[in-house]
Amino acid sequence: MTLDVAAVARLVNATLVVRGAASNSQVDDVILLDQFSVVARTDFVSLVLATDVQFAALMGDESDRIDFLQGSVLITPTPRIPRNALVRIIEAMGLTVLFCESTDLDRVRLEIALSLATDRAAEARLVTTGTKVLTQVARRGGANAVVVELAQRLNGWVVLLDKAGQAITSAGAGALHLDDAVAVAFQRPVRVSHPGLQVHPIGEGEELRAFLVVASRSGTTSRTRDLAAQSAALIDILLRTHDHTETERLGREVMMASLLAVPANSPAQLLRRWGVRDASMTGFILSSRTKSVDVERLILRWLDEMGTVHAVSPERDRTVGLIRDDLVTELARRVDNFVAEAQTPLRCGIGSSAALDALNITVGEAREAHDIAVASNCSTVRYETLPTVQYLIGALDSQAIARIVRIVDGLRNPDGTPGELMETLRTYLAEHGALGITARRLGIHRHTLTNRIAQIEKRTGLSMENPDDRAAAWLAMRALGHPTS
Repeated sequence: MTLDVAAVARLVNATLVVRGAASNSQVDDVILLDQFSVVARTDFVSLVLATDVQFAALMGDESDRIDFLQGSVLITPTPRIPRNALVRIIEAMGLTVLFCESTDLDRVRLEIALSLATDRAAEARLVTTGTKVLTQVARRGGANAVVVELAQRLNGWVVLLDKAGQAITSAGAGALHLDDAVAVAFQRPVRVSHPGLQVHPIGEGEELRAFLVVASRSGTTSRTRDLAAQSAALIDILLRTHDHTETERLGREVMMASLLAVPANSPAQLLRRWGVRDASMTGFILSSRTKSVDVERLILRWLDEMGTVHAVSPERDRTVGLIRDDLVTELARRVDNFVAEAQTPLRCGIGSSAALDALNITVGEAREAHDIAVASNCSTVRYETLPTVQYLIGALDSQAIARIVRIVDGLRNPDGTPGELMETLRTYLAEHGALGITARRLGIHRHTLTNRIAQIEKRTGLSMENPDDRAAAWLAMRALGHPTS
C-alpha cells in the first residue's frame, strides 16, 4: 500500500497538522470514531473520522481515550477556533489531525475508502505481474536470477544466505549489508544500520536451507513481503532440484581444459569416451549482458534438446563450448530466437570447424567472434563472416603478426600465458571503453578496472584515450588468436 497521510490530505483537500504519526506514514484503513477501538497495526496508521462535536469532546476529554488514539490520524471538520489555540490543543493531544473543509464525513470516508481500494488493487496487480516475471526468471536463470530480479522490483537490495550464515548470492547493495543480513536472519543482538529488513526462511525445520533477506527503498511493505515470499518459495524449489551436480560440472571443466590444452592430450580418445565420434567440432562462446539469465543452465538445456554431449564449461561471465558441426546452425537459430522472444541480450561467437587436435583454434576464433558480437550488438557472429580486421590479419605473414602481437606481450603472465590484464583489455575494447559495463562483465569493482587500465597503459606504452592506440591494441588482441601468433 502506497497511500500515505500526506496523500490523503491532498485527496480530501484537508489541512494537515502533524504532531503524532508522520505525514509519510502509510494508511491501512479509514473508520468512524464510534467504531474505533484500538490501533491494529503499528506499522500503519488508521484514519479515524470524528465529527466537530466528537472532536470538541476529545479536546476536553480527560480520560485515557486520547491514549488509545495514539498511532492513528484524526480527520475532522475545521473547528471555529483560532489557529494558534488549535495548534496548542493538538500538541497537547499528541495526535496528527487532518482538518477538512467538508462536514459530510460519510462522503469523505467513501472517497478515502475508494482510493485505498484502488491503491490495493494496483498493488495486487504489481505483485501478480512480479510473481509471473520471477517465475519466468527462475526457469531461465535459477536462484541467482531470482535474487537479481527481486532486488530490481523492490528498488532495494537482497541477500541470500545459507543456513550457516554464508552468503550464496546478493543483488543491489546486498554485498555491502551482509553483516546486517546475517544479524537479522539469526536474530543476533547487534545494532542493525538498515531498518525495515525482512527475513524469509527457505524451508522449514530440519529442511531449512537458506534465508532470504530483503530491503526495499520504496516503502511498500506489503508488496515487498508478498514478492519476497514468492521468491523464497521459488528459490526453495530451485535449491531442491539441481540440474547437475558440482561434481559433474567440475568434470566438464577438467575435460574442456584437457581438450583445449596446447598440445592436446589424446583429444579423440577423450571425446570418444564422452560419446563423440566426429572427426571435427566447432567452438562457441555464449554470454548474456544481464544476470537474470543463467547462461550455463540455458546452454545445457539446449544441448539436451539437441541430443548432444555437455561439452561446455563456465568462464567468468560466459560459457565456452564445443558442438558438432551439423548442430551449429541450430545453435545460432536458438540464440536468435531466444533474443527475439525473451527480449534478453545474448551474445554468441561461433568459430569455424576444426580437427580434434586443433580445438583450441576454433575456440580462439569463437572468442574473436564473440568480442565482435558484443561490440556490434549482434546476437550471433560467426568467425567465417568476420570482415576487414580478419582479412587484414589473414593477409599478413607470421613475422608481421608477431610484431603486432608484441604490443601486448607485456600483459602476459610470467609463464607466457594470457593474464588477467589481457582479458581486461579485450573486454574493455569490446565494450567501447564503457567502464561500468566492462567492470560488470569482469566481475570487478569500477576502481579495480581503472587501476588495471592504468597498468595496461604502463606496460604497453599505449594510451586508451588515443584512438590509434586503441586500434593497435584491438589488432593485437585479434592477432593473438591467429595460428601463427
